[in-house]
Amino acid sequence: MASDLSPIHPELRQVWKKFPRITFNRWTTPIFQSLTRLRPIAKRPADILVDQLFIQARDGKYKIRLRVYKSITVSEPAPALLWIHGGGYIVGSPEQDEAYAFEIATELGIVVVSVDYRLAPQHPFPTPLDDCYSALAWIHTNAQRMAIDPRRIATGGASAGGGLAANLVQLAHDRGEIQPAFQLLVYPMLDDKTALRTEIAHAELLTWNQESNRYGWEAYLQQPAGSAQVPAYSVAARREDFTNFPPAWIGAGTLDLFHAEDVAYAQKLKDCGVTCEIVAVPGAFHGFEALNDDAPIIRDFRKSQKSALKRYLFP
Repeated sequence: MASDLSPIHPELRQVWKKFPRITFNRWTTPIFQSLTRLRPIAKRPADILVDQLFIQARDGKYKIRLRVYKSITVSEPAPALLWIHGGGYIVGSPEQDEAYAFEIATELGIVVVSVDYRLAPQHPFPTPLDDCYSALAWIHTNAQRMAIDPRRIATGGASAGGGLAANLVQLAHDRGEIQPAFQLLVYPMLDDKTALRTEIAHAELLTWNQESNRYGWEAYLQQPAGSAQVPAYSVAARREDFTNFPPAWIGAGTLDLFHAEDVAYAQKLKDCGVTCEIVAVPGAFHGFEALNDDAPIIRDFRKSQKSALKRYLFP
């Protein structure tokens, strides 16, 4: 029986139909890890330079791949955005967000650095977060050489990338070595306890379902989702004290499995005095902007992100 699409925003119903119905588990994940490496790369605009670099991982045994996007007309020193791709902690690559990186670099003059962090279950926590911290530290250390302003480095990501970006800010805050200026969290995956929910409205419309969510968290944590104890910096929502954290933008659709956890996280930030803009898109599902459709509701969602980046990286 066909799903009732009435809860979905009218501008997104055709977009929803284009989304493949995928469930991730121990058998399907290796297949999709391979397939994501084969997806076509977005066409590079003429005014954007793309560089590929390899930096040393914290373990000293691995080279982390970075892709750097920079406009040839950028004013120097420029702000930077460390971008972390999504994929439930188990799939994905920087290339999947290449069109988004082009957009940010072209329209805002921000240097975008996208990190190809290692994935669970082959590389569970803390390896993905360590890779992201290594990328952040590299940007900060090489800011002068890269013509980047070290005081204007933001972290950002979508879905699991948003979860890593939030945890990265927590880790950076506590280490005190680098102070990100802003965090851009696009429908972030923040709370493993969401995997324990049994009553979910319009579950048939989820593009990231509960089976995938539970598998993603358990592959990353190497323990049951929702366990009483988790390692520090592994689940962003478990933290309570956000005093003196950088401002944040958090956006998610109301039909997103992560909507409730994202709103709760935004409220925690606000309760600790952190400036946080929360954007709830009515009738939008997880990943609704991922196909780069030109629907007005998607353009507005992107516009809100870019406005926030301008506000906090171009004070």
